Amino acid sequence: MTEQRRVVVGYDGSDDARSAVAWAATTALALGAHLRVVHAVGLLEHAGMAGHGPVDGDRAVKIAVDAGLDPADVEWHVVDGDPCGALLRMAEPPESAVLLVVGSRGAGAHAGTLLGSTSLELAEHAPVPVTIVPRSGPPG
Repeated sequence: MTEQRRVVVGYDGSDDARSAVAWAATTALALGAHLRVVHAVGLLEHAGMAGHGPVDGDRAVKIAVDAGLDPADVEWHVVDGDPCGALLRMAEPPESAVLLVVGSRGAGAHAGTLLGSTSLELAEHAPVPVTIVPRSGPPG
């Protein structure tokens, strides 16, 4: 039995994350892979102090389906922990993503940074390729 390949994309509801989902969905379609959209819930979000409202997983799935993926090939996944740690775990067995995708800056990014801390840390530590998608970067 052959295991299905999986592309994993981080999602926090930001504009950059929406672009990343669209890019990841198009890439998953081209690879014949499933797409897992991952939202990490950290301590601030659990305490209601994250600075933004709840993240809409249905919106992320709709973006992926609108990009051409079959709804059966898209999975919404909420995990506890920091975004980088959660995504790095998705690259390890049993998840074994073939690609990690993130937006260039998330909802908590500082205005002066070009890349968010999550994308920088992923690029440094991930055991699989990482794609960092800018807000204007959905495939065309």
